Parts: sequence; structure tokens; C-alpha cells
Amino acid sequence: MSAQSRTEITLITGASAGIGKAFALKLAPRCKGMILIGRDADKLAEVVTELEQPGLSIVSFALDLTTTEGLARVMEAIRQKGPVTMLINNAGFATYGKFAESDLDAEMAMVNLHCNASLALCRAALPYMKEEGRGVVINVSSMGSFFPVKYSAVYAATKTFLNMFSQALQQEVKGDGIRVQCLCPSYTRTDFSKREALADLDSSKVPDKLWWTAEDIVEVSLAHLASDTTSVLCLPDEQNRQLVHQVLSAQCAEFETE
Repeated sequence: MSAQSRTEITLITGASAGIGKAFALKLAPRCKGMILIGRDADKLAEVVTELEQPGLSIVSFALDLTTTEGLARVMEAIRQKGPVTMLINNAGFATYGKFAESDLDAEMAMVNLHCNASLALCRAALPYMKEEGRGVVINVSSMGSFFPVKYSAVYAATKTFLNMFSQALQQEVKGDGIRVQCLCPSYTRTDFSKREALADLDSSKVPDKLWWTAEDIVEVSLAHLASDTTSVLCLPDEQNRQLVHQVLSAQCAEFETE
């Protein structure tokens, strides 16, 4: 399904800010309905108010997708409020520090959110998409998924999981009219890096020219979907694609010499 065609119902996790909110604002005019998920009830309510327009039905849930209860409520919403024709698994967070000294509960919660929740929501939405003969799944990964990221080992690993899962999933559903994208943003100006867990991360060391806005990342994602490319992985620009190519080539060369 082309991203430019009208989407009936879109479900977005992490919709209260950043890339999730940018997706919601961009896609709202194309939707008949939206299901928005976020942890911050106040911010989520503000987004809903901003999106309200004639002909658009919005359902929002302020909950924690790292919990069994929260995930079950969203899966039930897919059943009752669907069929969902676009699923955007965007919710996420990161930690920073040595893994051996980390809060294991926080690391496990990250795995639950990035991996388990994305799997569960894909599994809940895909049968309806297959029945409709169309659909889009966007799993939001990271440029960090291509690198062994020191002090963010679990974050990078969970995003690598999303890359592999998304590519394999596309192979499975390509005959069902379903498009799978794994969006890999670079440095993006959102409140993501301002969270307490990343207090020790000095983002000021990143040159201004390397930063993207959430709106620009969403534009890249939707343009990728509307293109004729069969690639599942969506990187922001040629500079980032070349960087990944260099890293992967170096890893292959290292493997061959072992």
C-alpha cells in the first residue's frame, strides 16, 4: 500500500512526543481513525486536541507497554477499534552507562518495550491486514542498530533485533499487500535524550549538522514508503547509508580474517 493513499486506521505507540507525534500530525489528514498510545496522559491529551478535525476518530490510551496489562489493552484495542491498516511501533527509551553497573529492571523493560511489545502488536495487527490485503508496519529502530554502542549495549541490541525481524517479516508478508519498514533515525531533536536515564550523555558533542528534526525523519519515512524501493531499512540520507556500509564492510573484513 502506498503511503500516499488514504490510510483508514493508524496505531502509533510513543505518540505523545517526538517522532511518534510527528507521525500523528502528518498522517491525521489521511486517516479515518487513529489509535494513539503514550505514557504521559497530559501530553497525549494535548496531541489529541491538536489533531482533532472533522471525519477523524481518535482513541488514546495513556499506559505502559512494558507491562502485561498495558500491552493487553492495546492488543484488545486493535481487535475492537480496528482493523489497523498502519502500525507504527515507535515507543522507546534508552539507558546510558556500563552494563555491569546498570539497573537490570530498566534494561529488561527496554527489551520488553522495543522487542516484545513490537512483536505482540505486529502479531495482533497482521491477520487483519492480510484479510484486508493491504497494510503498513513501521518499526522504529535507530542508526545505533548498526554499531556496537558502548554504554548503550542493550539499546543497540534491541534495535538490531528490530532490523532483522522487520526484514524477515517483509519476506513473509510481501505477497499479502503489506509493506514493512524499519526506520533507522540518526540524531533527532526530541525530548528522548533529555530523559533522566541519559543525564550522563553529552549530546552537545554532536555537530549541529548531524541533527534531524522529528518532522524531517517522518518525511524521509513516508517518502521511502511511497518510492519503488524494496528495501526494508530506511536511513535518513546518503551520508548515513555510506557510514553504515563502511561499518558493515569493516565487520565483514574482520570476520574473514578470523
